[in-house]
Amino acid sequence: MVDMNTTKTFNLAHPVLLACLILAACAPRPELISRSAAVPAGVDLSGRWQLRIEPGAKPMPSLDAEPGIRIPPANRSDDTQRRPPKRSSGIAVKVFLENGKSLKISQTDTGLFISFDRAIVEEYTFGENRVVSVGPIEAQRVSGWQARTFVVETMDNDGALLTERWYLDEGDGALVRDISVVKSDREQLSSQQRFDRG
Repeated sequence: MVDMNTTKTFNLAHPVLLACLILAACAPRPELISRSAAVPAGVDLSGRWQLRIEPGAKPMPSLDAEPGIRIPPANRSDDTQRRPPKRSSGIAVKVFLENGKSLKISQTDTGLFISFDRAIVEEYTFGENRVVSVGPIEAQRVSGWQARTFVVETMDNDGALLTERWYLDEGDGALVRDISVVKSDREQLSSQQRFDRG
């Protein structure tokens, strides 16, 4: 014998459950939490820094190709060239990752200026929470202090998160930069760079 009350409850709960699942699937990407703007006492990352090259060290691993249009080779048949170009599947947040062997860091009361190989200068404001862009690619960025570590988190529209942690080591004679990229709870990149005062 079927209990009609149980059947009615299930039938009424089913649309509610479906609505909850739809809302969960459409939920916006998580927001980054702002970090402290207060500089820890005695911490100053300023100076000229030279990348330490360890014997046998591997270069920093690269991410997937940058999103863009793939152009077919010129020797393809005319029929192939008429097809619409394909998009490559890359991680957009990687365009916000700067690298250099020689750094010049200027620290003020409100932020950091980091010059990479005298070519690119990045400005980070302590406690910032804003949208940054490189060309058409936008991302949310927060930066600030976590204890004696300066942390920069940049998240693109697909939810890929680039995290950089900068801190002093070896009696303030070395600058350490930990880099990670996580997408869909999977680590896509993890690297550590060490710089000596130069």
